[in-house]
Amino acid sequence: MNNRTTENKIILIKRKTRLEELVVRYNTIQQAQFYIERLGADFSDYISEDFHYRKAVETAVIELGAVGRVQLLERQHVPNFIFGDQDTVVVLGQDGLVANTLKYLHEQPLIGVNPDPGRWDGVLLPFTVNDLRTLVPEVFRGQRQVREVTLAKAQLNDGQSLYGVNDLFIGRKTHVSARYQVELNGVAEQQSSSGIIVSTGMGSTGWLRSVLAGAAGISRSAAQLQMTGIAADSRQAAGQAAGRDGRAPSGGLPANPATDGTFGEQRLDWDHPRLIFTVREPFPSRTTSAGLVFGEISSRAPLKITSQMPEDGVIFSDGVESDFLEFNSGVEATIRLAEKRGRLVV
Repeated sequence: MNNRTTENKIILIKRKTRLEELVVRYNTIQQAQFYIERLGADFSDYISEDFHYRKAVETAVIELGAVGRVQLLERQHVPNFIFGDQDTVVVLGQDGLVANTLKYLHEQPLIGVNPDPGRWDGVLLPFTVNDLRTLVPEVFRGQRQVREVTLAKAQLNDGQSLYGVNDLFIGRKTHVSARYQVELNGVAEQQSSSGIIVSTGMGSTGWLRSVLAGAAGISRSAAQLQMTGIAADSRQAAGQAAGRDGRAPSGGLPANPATDGTFGEQRLDWDHPRLIFTVREPFPSRTTSAGLVFGEISSRAPLKITSQMPEDGVIFSDGVESDFLEFNSGVEATIRLAEKRGRLVV
């Protein structure tokens, strides 16, 4: 007799452990151990992590199998997997795996599970495998709170698109400067930089925060060293970006958020209704400017970027460089709020 509470499908997403990746590279555990120990690292930590993760996977399959039909899915197959509208998705962390899965869903509920609480903090992993047998039926019945997450979307003029849960990166996949035209609220600018980062509310404490912290540190150090020439150029660029009224081009953020302390320490809500963009290392010259370097993207004011890079131009999201859109000369990207939202069970 089938005592399952539902016939809805549960997709359990797992990843390879560091040990498994080493074995793929070096063919055997013994060869992997020789390589790691030759470098002076502790190979037992790799063994321990692999053991606990495998045990968590086995337990999760048993617990989920008691309440529904389970399909085990490896991380690398997520981008091409077709999720059913009624599927429930369980991710056996870390946090990055949750984010990288969420952007491929179409508002199916996602449950983040911490496979090893003693190892991982897991901001997006509020549950353990022992919670699943009770938790999942509650999700089926709509009895669990679901937290919505704003997503970013890059839409190309050739029809391709890519979503981001934490952030999008637009630039070159090498260390060569990216060249492009950027436009916001009818203001266009030619730029040369290390690329553009677009962050969501969830991503505001990640890459964006590190960029702002770096900008603040550079500004303070430059002032202390009395680098008058560079400081003057920086003030001039900041003035161009802010405009005469002292506001950012988007009209919603401070002119110098890296130094006035009003944004860098904030943690935006996961469903924050706007995106934040920042340009990394913009370089002003006779043909390029550094005015439109920080601001907000709203539903009424998308960011448009036209590539001027003959090769190696890319757009990727959430730090996954292997899943990218080519962004070479003539291609236009419109960066906006996504039409869908992520749904995290809490």
